[in-house]
Amino acid sequence: MTYLINDASDFAAEAVAGFVAAHPEHVIAVHGGVVRARQTPPGQPALVIGGGSGHYPAFAGWVGPGMGHGAPCGNIFASPSASQVHAVARNADNGGGVILGFGNYAGDVLHFGAAAEKLRAEGIDTRIVAVTDDVASGPADQRRTRRGIAGDLPVFKITGAAIEAGADLDEAERIARRADSATISLGVAFDGCTLPGAQEPLFHVEPGTMGVGLGIHGEPGVEDRALGTADEVADLLVEGLLAELLAVQAAVAPAGHSGRVAMLLNGLGTVKYEELFVVHRRVAERLADAGLTVVRPEVGEFVTSLDMAGLSLTLVVLDEELERHWLAPVDTPALRRGGAVVGPSAEAPSRDEIYAPGAEAIPEAAEASRACAAQVLRLVERFEATCAAHEEELGRIDAVAGDGDHGQGMRLGTRGAVAAAQEALDGGAGVRTLLVRSGSAWAESAGGTSGALWGAALTAAGGALSDDAAPTDADVAAALGAAVDAVARLGGAQPGDKTMMDAAAPYARSLAATFHADGDLAAAARQAARTAQQAAEATAELTARLGRSRVLGEKSRGTPDPGAVSFGMLAADVASWLEAR
Repeated sequence: MTYLINDASDFAAEAVAGFVAAHPEHVIAVHGGVVRARQTPPGQPALVIGGGSGHYPAFAGWVGPGMGHGAPCGNIFASPSASQVHAVARNADNGGGVILGFGNYAGDVLHFGAAAEKLRAEGIDTRIVAVTDDVASGPADQRRTRRGIAGDLPVFKITGAAIEAGADLDEAERIARRADSATISLGVAFDGCTLPGAQEPLFHVEPGTMGVGLGIHGEPGVEDRALGTADEVADLLVEGLLAELLAVQAAVAPAGHSGRVAMLLNGLGTVKYEELFVVHRRVAERLADAGLTVVRPEVGEFVTSLDMAGLSLTLVVLDEELERHWLAPVDTPALRRGGAVVGPSAEAPSRDEIYAPGAEAIPEAAEASRACAAQVLRLVERFEATCAAHEEELGRIDAVAGDGDHGQGMRLGTRGAVAAAQEALDGGAGVRTLLVRSGSAWAESAGGTSGALWGAALTAAGGALSDDAAPTDADVAAALGAAVDAVARLGGAQPGDKTMMDAAAPYARSLAATFHADGDLAAAARQAARTAQQAAEATAELTARLGRSRVLGEKSRGTPDPGAVSFGMLAADVASWLEAR
C-alpha cells in the first residue's frame, strides 16, 4: 500500500511537483507534465512520451538528452488528457515536429490521438508510435492489438538516441516502429497493487500461485499458474518469449547479425533487486543456451505499477542500427549511460516562452441561456455526488478485469467538471459554453478512457445547444442523443463489446422513441435510464471484445462493465434532474 500521502486525489500532481524539484537540471514543469530543462534544439524532432502516473521511472524519469523531450503525466493509471498532451508537445516542439509515444491502451490512444489532431491543425507535423510488446495481450498476427509494458523503455531509448544522432522526423518514426516490431515482453504477478489511499489491492493472487500476462495498470494476469522456484519463473518467461523470438529475428535482423538481443528484467514495484538478480542468473543461462548474445542487459525497476509484486522480461532483437542506438549515451533522471550525450544543445527557455493553455473569453449569452446554464450546473453537481457515493463500487467492478481506477476517474472527472461549470457560470456563460468547458475539464481531470468519452459527451451536448436562447425539450433530447453519438464515434465500440456503449446505445434509442411518441421528455428520460441500467446489468454475461478487459477473455464474464454501470447511474441523474426541472 501507499503510506505517504496527503490527499489521494492530489497524489499524482504532488509526485510530479516533487520530481521536478528533485531534478531541476533535467526537467521543468509545464501544464500537463514536464519537458527538458533546455529547449529542444531548432529543427530537432521532439519525442514526447507519456501515460498515467504510478509507473516511475516511466515516463517522466526518461526525459533528458538521448531520450525524451517531454512527458505528459496523467493521474494514477489514467492517460493524460488531450489538453495535457497538447501542452507538453507544444512546449517540446521547436520546428522539427513531434513523435507521440505511449503504451497501446485505449485511453492513451484516444487522448494522444486527439492531441495529435490539434497539433496538426496548428501546423505541427505529428506522428504517433504506440508500443505493442506484450505477447500475452494478443497473438503475433495481431501485433497492433497488443498493449505496451516494459518494452516502452527500449523503444523510446532507441528512438531518442536516433534523434540525438541527427534523425529527422521521418527517420525517427521509422526507427521507432522498427524498435517496437523488434521488442517482445512477458510478465508475471504475485499480488496486486494498491491505489494511493486505498486499503486493499486491486486484485489478489492466491498464495502459491502467480498471474501470467499481467498488465501495468493493475490488471491481473490472463491465466493463473502454480508459483515455482526463481529458476522456474525465469524458465517460464524465457520460454514464453523464445517461441516468438525466431519470427521476430527473421523479420528484423539480417542473417549476419542474428542472435544479438537487448534484455530488460523489470521489477514491478515490490520484487526487489536481489530477487531480480537471482532470476537474471537463470535468464542469462537460458538465453546463452539458446545461442543468444545479450547486449548491455538492464536489471532493475524501469516500468513499475505502484507496489505490484511481479516482474517482466523484455527482449529486443538487434541489428547494427538498433544496437548502435541501444548502446548510445543517455542522460535522464532515471537512466544514465555512457559519457556525455553528443548532440546539439540549447538554452533554457524563458518564462514567456513556456506555453500554457489560455483562458479564452466567455462569449456573451442570452439571459434565458444563462438561466439554463445554472440548471445544468445542478445536474453536473448531481453527477459528482453520485460518482463520489459509488466510487468504491465502481472501482471494485473495474478491478475484476481492468485496473480498478474507474471509480476514481469518474469522481475526479465530475469534480473537475463542476469546478469548470461554476467558473463558467460566474463568468456569465450560457448553456452551450458551460457544457463545453465542463467537458474539457472532465477529460482533463479524469484522463483515461472514461475521461475522454465523458468529456466528448458533454462537449457534444453543449455543441447541440445555444448561448443565444433557452433550449426546448426537443433541443435537450437532441443534445442527449448527440452526447451518445460522440461516445460511439470517438470510442469506436459497438453494443456487445462490453463497454459503455452497451448501456448508451439502448438509452439513446429508448429516449428518442419514447419522446417522439408522447413528447414527455422527463418520462422518456426515466424510461431510457431504466433501459440503460438493465442493459448495464446484462453486460455481466458478455465477454469483453474491446479495451483492457479484452485480453482477459472469460475472466471478464460474470461482472458487469463499469463504464456501462456508471452510465446507467448518470442517466438516472439526468431523469431526476429533468423531473425536478
